[in-house]
Amino acid sequence: MPDDRVAALIAHVGNFHITDRTMRKAQDAAEAALTAGSLDARQRDDYVAAVRRYFVGFEREARTHLRDVDRRLEALNQVQFNLTAERGVAVKRIEATQAVLGELAIIGASGS
Repeated sequence: MPDDRVAALIAHVGNFHITDRTMRKAQDAAEAALTAGSLDARQRDDYVAAVRRYFVGFEREARTHLRDVDRRLEALNQVQFNLTAERGVAVKRIEATQAVLGELAIIGASGS
């Protein structure tokens, strides 16, 4: 009789969309053996080892992707920060030029 934890692991892993052939084969074999009530210690150990190999690689890949996304977000945040600062400078230039143009309007209206 398989350990309940192994049965739970088989069910949990079965919820993933597994495209890796080796892992898919191990999953299918473990599910079939579990259903048949014939999952022995060797099959269990082989399955656990296959799951470990697959998910260690899967985690490594996911962490690499996360680092890439974080790096890209950091670059995007820097661009946003720079554009916000640049916008502030442009607004101040507009305000300064409007002040000068306002003075010119007053001078032009009062006397040339």
